[in-house]
Amino acid sequence: MTVVNIEQTPHPDDVPEEGAAHAGIRVILADSQAIYRVGMRKVFALEDDIRVVAQVETLTNLYAALQRYPTDVVVLEGQLIAGTIDAIPELVRQAPDAKLIVQVTETDESNTVELYRRGVRGVVPRSIAPDLLVKCVRKIAEGETWIDNQSISWVIEAYRSQATTLTDPRVQPKLSKKELAIISCITRGMRNKEIAYQIGTTEQVIKNYLRKVYDKLGVSDRLELALYCLHHELLKQYLHDESATPAPQGEAAHPLRAKL
Repeated sequence: MTVVNIEQTPHPDDVPEEGAAHAGIRVILADSQAIYRVGMRKVFALEDDIRVVAQVETLTNLYAALQRYPTDVVVLEGQLIAGTIDAIPELVRQAPDAKLIVQVTETDESNTVELYRRGVRGVVPRSIAPDLLVKCVRKIAEGETWIDNQSISWVIEAYRSQATTLTDPRVQPKLSKKELAIISCITRGMRNKEIAYQIGTTEQVIKNYLRKVYDKLGVSDRLELALYCLHHELLKQYLHDESATPAPQGEAAHPLRAKL
């Protein structure tokens, strides 16, 4: 079995053997600690249907590995994405066919729910038994979700709470002033590029903010966002506070003219 290690700059000789690239479940190990990478590699080496195609120790190297090697499953140390809220969506965007398993030191309700919500297929402890890890990889490679009973309860409760928030006008999600400013621009039909120019940032930053707003409000696109704002009068206080600021020249106020 050929193991590719791209902890440093990949070498041309590290390319997997010809003809082996399509055999079995292709796995990338992303972990900052070598002892875990070595241990998992040895566990998977005993399985005929699982093949490690790359090992990485940083998130940056993981992005590079996903671009270089076709991958079915990524076993990812949770610490590598700590403090990077958009890491999971970005990984999903870059490699939509690669399914993510996150290993955590301890289970936490809010973190677990957020991981599943953002596209992770499995959250497992660092202390998981080798046979369970192998089973987890196989199940997730087949398209299933690996989730224990406690996590199921957390996820169900989170969605119940979200549903209550969306249907109860007295309960409003907390939005920052910048998020409200972006929402206001959306309801006026402005494109991301136009919003970025007005606020003084980049188009990618606007996209990042929108993903967070969608998650907070439980909407999926710009039209739903505009409708939600109208129904809940979300911008009423914000627009009152900003009433002294003139609208951008040439921008008409069309609340539902959200460009998809």
